[in-house]
Amino acid sequence: MSQPSTATARTRVVREADRAVYDRKLVYRILDEGFICHVGFNVEGQPFVIPTSYGRSGDQLYLHGSAASRMLRNLDSGIAVCVTVTLLDGLVLARSIFNHSMNYRSVVILGTATAVSDPEEKLAALRALSEHILPGRWAESRQPNEKELKATMALRLPIEEFSAKVRQGPVVDDADDYSFRTWAGVIPLPVVPGAPLRDERCDPGIPVPGYVTGYSRRREKSF
Repeated sequence: MSQPSTATARTRVVREADRAVYDRKLVYRILDEGFICHVGFNVEGQPFVIPTSYGRSGDQLYLHGSAASRMLRNLDSGIAVCVTVTLLDGLVLARSIFNHSMNYRSVVILGTATAVSDPEEKLAALRALSEHILPGRWAESRQPNEKELKATMALRLPIEEFSAKVRQGPVVDDADDYSFRTWAGVIPLPVVPGAPLRDERCDPGIPVPGYVTGYSRRREKSF
């Protein structure tokens, strides 16, 4: 059961605070629609920001990769981590260059991550990662074998300290600029899947699954 959201001094949005979102359900909708997160951490004074895929199960965010991954091994040592997810929804073209903007939804999560050691939770974490990208695929694919599980590390990051920032809507110009003779408006940038391309070694008799033909990132998910 998800816990209520509370902003902390580190996650409270200061700049354009009217765009802040602290509601856990709305934050989870953003996370569930995204593909890629950026993982920020510091090792011996050197900052790193690494893009990677992720999955959510309840109030836990899961990351995964090679057991030899420098990023995952460093995160498992207990260092602080900052995970961000951003969805770009549109370009906002104003009459003045200063007022151009973007419609977006972004989430920041702070905390520390821990390697998943329990075999059952590790398998569940990998399933969450798979289902996050393509719901329905896990059940139709070969499951990870023991060698693959040993070669893979999964990290668990509790979604406890977080906030989101959202900008949606039309152009906002200065009053004097509305008479300026230039086109203004929004260019939507939706994620639109193309037609699926069959692997050349895939049996033509195997039908394309419904989760492929009807694929969409905009979906509701239980919290």
